[in-house]
Amino acid sequence: MVKKVCREVSVGEVLPIGQSVRPGEFFELRLENPGWSNWRPGQFVMIRPSDWDHSLLWGRPFSIGRVQGPDGDLSIFFQNVGRGTARMAQLSPGDKVVVWGPLGNGFAVEPDTPTLLLAGGIGIAPFVGYMEAHPTSQNVELVFAHRLPVECYPYTAFSQCPHSCLEENSSDDLPKIIKAVRDKVNEYRDGLILCCGPTPFMRTVRTAALEFGARAQLSLENRMACGVGACLGCVCQDGKGHHVQTCTRGPVFWATDVTL
Repeated sequence: MVKKVCREVSVGEVLPIGQSVRPGEFFELRLENPGWSNWRPGQFVMIRPSDWDHSLLWGRPFSIGRVQGPDGDLSIFFQNVGRGTARMAQLSPGDKVVVWGPLGNGFAVEPDTPTLLLAGGIGIAPFVGYMEAHPTSQNVELVFAHRLPVECYPYTAFSQCPHSCLEENSSDDLPKIIKAVRDKVNEYRDGLILCCGPTPFMRTVRTAALEFGARAQLSLENRMACGVGACLGCVCQDGKGHHVQTCTRGPVFWATDVTL
């Protein structure tokens, strides 16, 4: 059992990513370790800066990027896409934020099983910690689909495993990306497939996994307010058509157990 912690911690630094190509849009937020005894790649945290007023009432959910050692920093990778993330991009060293987590369930880790990571856009974030924690990185491959320059993402973290990019520069690229993703799912039909990204991207992976009989897990990026199952703002449908909370039953689901 992973013990959840709610604690105010200090900001270490906010590092822009890809500043030369997309200034002010992508960041790595490094926070003081909340004191976790354990966590699993694929889990997430809720973060709320302590100086937010009532105009920004709720915290924001983020995949755990990495935790560097038992006493190291907690790193979160995020994109500036709204009022909350815009304010977070302006945090300074020493500022205080409230963190609660680690929340939800994480990805499966099977050291001896060939494992394919399929990431779309900022969905690459949870795979940074997954790759660093995996005991046999030679059994892991990353395929990364993205629209913006690869420099905007923590892509260099995957230099120790096979990795490739599928860049969407125009509408003509989309069918090629879909085909490439489907081909990869078919290639790993006897392995393990993990996916995180926009819903259309995950829907493509789920459809291919069901068609080819591959084992696949999907990390949903539903909007969340509380992160603990109380507000019911993040519900999705499971494989039987029942509504379940993404924050407590997920965010990672087997492809057979969720409907997109």
